[in-house]
Order: sequence, then structure tokens, then C-alpha cells
Amino acid sequence: MSTDAVAWPGLPVVVAGLGVSGISAARVLHRLGAEVTVVDGGDSPVLRDRAAELTGIEVRLGDGDTLPEGTRLVVTSPGWPPSSPLFAAAEAAGLPIWGDVELAWQLREPLPGTGEPAPWLAVTGTNGKTTTVQMLASILTAAGKHTAAVGNVGVSVLDAVLAGFDDAAGTGERPYDVLAVELSSYQLHWAPSLRPHSAAVLNLAPDHLDWHGSMAAYAADKGRIFQGNQVACVYNLADPATEELVREADVEEGCRAIGFGLGTPGLSQLGVVEGLLVDRAFVPDRAKNAAELGAVSDVNPPAPHNIANALAAAALARAYGVDAKAVRDGLRAFRPDAHRIALVAEVDSVSYVDDSKATNTHAAAASLAAYQPIVWIAGGLAKGATFDELVKGAASRLRAAVLIGEDRGLIREALARHAPDVQVIEPAEGQTGATAMAEVVRVAAQVARAGDTVLLAPACASMDMFTSYGERGDLFAEAVRGLTQ
Repeated sequence: MSTDAVAWPGLPVVVAGLGVSGISAARVLHRLGAEVTVVDGGDSPVLRDRAAELTGIEVRLGDGDTLPEGTRLVVTSPGWPPSSPLFAAAEAAGLPIWGDVELAWQLREPLPGTGEPAPWLAVTGTNGKTTTVQMLASILTAAGKHTAAVGNVGVSVLDAVLAGFDDAAGTGERPYDVLAVELSSYQLHWAPSLRPHSAAVLNLAPDHLDWHGSMAAYAADKGRIFQGNQVACVYNLADPATEELVREADVEEGCRAIGFGLGTPGLSQLGVVEGLLVDRAFVPDRAKNAAELGAVSDVNPPAPHNIANALAAAALARAYGVDAKAVRDGLRAFRPDAHRIALVAEVDSVSYVDDSKATNTHAAAASLAAYQPIVWIAGGLAKGATFDELVKGAASRLRAAVLIGEDRGLIREALARHAPDVQVIEPAEGQTGATAMAEVVRVAAQVARAGDTVLLAPACASMDMFTSYGERGDLFAEAVRGLTQ
């Protein structure tokens, strides 16, 4: 393993956080010979069990604020906020603070026969990141590349970077040719030297402002993904803030700004023409020519925001040199994860769609734009969000709203202001879990008419009533299936 940039043996390193990424970082650093100390402010049986598995690594539970004496580097888990006293102490001592992504970037190895590490095609944005990197990985696979969707999804980026270079177990694993990397704003904040081959910012909307401190700081961290890009900075034509991030980025000579959108594409853009996905960016003589990448019907599901995701993925793949046929084949092969605008069933000519993953207003707006008329199931933990713009934009599509959760009153008030004719129902008060969801679906089914869509797009987090958005979606699907019995 090449470690020219850092002399790891004996280097005192602190890993902040005993979560999945922290454990992975601690093990890798220990294998490199660093003197690793893991700190975590919690102290529970689960954390103690995790600590016991880190053989040869010191773990300090119950104190995540104190910087151990002699530390030379801090590696943090993504969720730790910049305001942490541990980081203040590190900065006062002039120590570097890296996230797991920065550590992975520093540990990249040249691919055999190329002399260069596997390029990163990176994706961020408030919504759609996971779907887009999974689409991108499917396209790259269709092009014959050994790849994976990594980062904030699937394989950890640290494990992906090291895969195939340290095959002590003799698995025959080989290094990845190229990586499709999902990056959160947290991860980008702690990745100062990241320089992707190409990157995309899908959209920007207020999110995680408690962590970043302001919308400006959140956007600035998202914009880090464009720094040092080599070939393409991909932005959303429907979201001017993403193009502004391109303008502010310091990129390599020759790197191009590539827009994507749902209209007819202009020069250096990807878009849609008469039901076809079209590229006017990566073709010879793009003033006169375009390439057909596939059809809108090749995108699963073909909701407007998902078509935009597909175009962003296609733009990154084309920047890497993938041909049009592989884009089409990759999109056809792609299957979305559960709880992302997934059709559960059609019952009595009513469609039931699970988008439990829509945990903020921006994601919910995309779902609501895909259907009409809608019986909307919404509510949960608002995380400081407001709902006026969401309701205003969706009002003409709503037949009724079935509200749940702790902050449902905020949505009710927004509906009263901007959609007073929409019927509002609040069942399952005080209930949680399967019992609550069964009642919600029963009421929604009573209100819905033939041709309607009952849409679970809560615009809120789930933990007030369910263990996760996944459980919320699973219970919705279970309750819908119960309607047929």
C-alpha cells in the first residue's frame, strides 16, 4: 500500500466516533501502523461491544471532547459537527482534521498498468444522490467497467479505495476501474484535498442547517465537490444555485460546465427531446450534432425528478467516455431501492406509491410533481422545515391530505393558507407503528377515487412514529396489501 504522503507507522491518530465509518477508519489506520485512539462521547453496551472488537486499538468512551496528548491527526466520522470541542482543540494545535473521504483520497493506489488511481465520478445534492450514483454505477457496469456505488451509499469509500490492493485473504478481488461516489455535505466539509475526475450537484435546498450553521455554509460545503475537477462540472439547469457553484469553483484547465434539464438541450447540455434523452455536450461538433442516449421510458420510474437524475448520471458517464449504448443499457438495467417512488399496488384503480425516503420538503415536492390527483400522506418530524412553498406548489394536484406525526400541525396550517379546499384528515393520533399506518391507509383508501394516487411522501423524518423511513415504507406497503384481502 502506497503511503508516500504520510509516514503512518507510529503516527498518533485520533478517530472521532465509533460508528461504521469510524470503525472502518480505525482498522485501516491500525493496519498501516498508526497509533490509533478512538473517542466517542457515548457509553452504552452497544458501543462497548464495538470497542471490544477493535483489537490493539485504544477506545475512550464517554469523552468525545478531549484531544489525547501527542495527537498528530484527527479523522472524524461524518456526523460530528464542526463546533465540537475536539475539533476546536485540534485547530488550536494546528492539526489536520480529515473525514473518512479525505482519508480514502489520501490512500488511493495507482491502478496496475495505468500509473493513476481509479477516477472518482462524484455526486452530491440535497436529494437524489443515492439514486443517481446507483444509476451511474449501472451505466459504468454496462460499459464493461469494474465499479461500485460507494461513499454515502453501498460500499464505504475507504473499503472501495483499498479493494484489491491488500488481498491477504487471497480472494482474487481486483481494484475498481472507476468509482461512482455519493458525498454528503458532512463528508465534503472534511475533504479538503478531494479532486474528482468529474462531479455533479443535483440540487440545493435548505437541509442540515443545524450542522452547517447557515444556508451559505451548507451550499459552500456542497460546492467543494467541484474543486479541482478535471473534465466536467455537472449542474442542474432548473436550479441556478448549482450553476453558481460551478462559477465559483477553481477547476483544472479545460474542465467544462455541463448542464442537464428536462427541456431541449442547448450547447454543452443534456436534455429531453420528444421522449428521448439527448446529449449535446459530449459529441463532435455539438453546435450541429446530438447523441440519443435512450428514451424516457428507459428510466425507472420515469417521474420528472428521476429523469433529471438519469441525465445527471449520464452526463458523468459521458464525461468519463462511456458510449451512448451503455448509457441506455445501464438505465434499463437499473432498479431503484425500496421506498423511492415505488409503486406498491393498484387497488380498485387507485395507485399506492411509497416514497417514504422523501424526508424533507424538497424530496416531497419532486414526488408530488409526478402524480395527479393525489391523496397525500404527510407528516412526522419537520426538522425545522416550513411547508408553505411545498403546499403552494402542490395545491392544484391534491384531492386530500392525510396527516400524521408530531409536526403535522405545521402542514395543516400551510394547507389552510394555500389549499383551503383540500380535505384534511388526521387519523391515528397517539398511535405508532403498524397500527397507525394501517389506519392511515384505510382512511386514504376511503377518500381516494379511481385514477387517484395515494402517495406516501411525508416531507418529514420518521422517528416519532417509526424506527426509520424504511420501516415507515414497509408498513405502508403491508397496509396497502391488506386492502386486497
